[in-house]
Amino acid sequence: MSVRISLRGRALRAAGVLACGALALTACTSNSDSSGSDIAKVDVSKVDSIAAKVPHDLMSAGKLTVGVNVPYQPNEYKDPKTGKIVGFDVDLMDAVAKVLGLQADFKEADFEKIIPSVEAGTYNLGMSSFTDNKEREQTADFVTYFSAGSQWAQQKGKTIDPDNACGKRVAVQRTTVQDTDEIPTKSAKCVAEGKPEIQKVAYDEQSAAATALVQGQVDAMSADSPVTAYAIKQNVDTIEAAGHIFDSAPYGWPVKKGSALGPVLQEAVQYLIDNGQYKKIAENWGVQAGAITKSVINGAQG
Repeated sequence: MSVRISLRGRALRAAGVLACGALALTACTSNSDSSGSDIAKVDVSKVDSIAAKVPHDLMSAGKLTVGVNVPYQPNEYKDPKTGKIVGFDVDLMDAVAKVLGLQADFKEADFEKIIPSVEAGTYNLGMSSFTDNKEREQTADFVTYFSAGSQWAQQKGKTIDPDNACGKRVAVQRTTVQDTDEIPTKSAKCVAEGKPEIQKVAYDEQSAAATALVQGQVDAMSADSPVTAYAIKQNVDTIEAAGHIFDSAPYGWPVKKGSALGPVLQEAVQYLIDNGQYKKIAENWGVQAGAITKSVINGAQG
């Protein structure tokens, strides 16, 4: 589908977002107000052999200017306590910058403007859960750092089969690929087989979908795998994964096409993977299921 070029990771950007507190008679799940300042940090040091390959202009500036769009918890969002941008992506980028002897300077931007701003040189790279796909690779190079797919969650002790959920109530975030593609396709299959349709329950905010599952208002939730993993981490006593991650694709950081920065970033990510620090960062955020073992430049599938 042509619409996929506007995906943020695997989720479409919603035109508007409701605050969790605005939902009548609904309590927020703990992941809606969790603080990034509560997440442990991994100690990372400069690696001279890799830092020596940083382009001269960046080394002189001493920083990487990173375009980012929030919120997309747990990858990038604002800490409610400090107002700072935090998340799995942020911690990993900070670690990569330290390996390179630089500091990451995060700049908020509209999601759709990040890649054009990287092309124009306003930002050195983008960091907003971008899915690395063939269409995007026409305008930017992507350094892969994660693998994301769709993942369902269910209440603990209850069994939901994502491939046979006919008649079940399934929560999704509005305008995500789960809302526009996955659930409608699965529901149509149910109807074609003479079974009841899947009752899709769409919310403007992902935390509201998780809340609905925690409170038993729906039977399951479907979201991007890191989003579901983090919701489970924050509500470990009430919800759990249902089935396996499916339809996986790589996340990547976009850099200017042909930029010397791409190979340096890739080497820094691989260094963190090889020494175990990358895994620890992923575990801190509960997203280790999407951890990769090899970072590449332009790893789009298909």
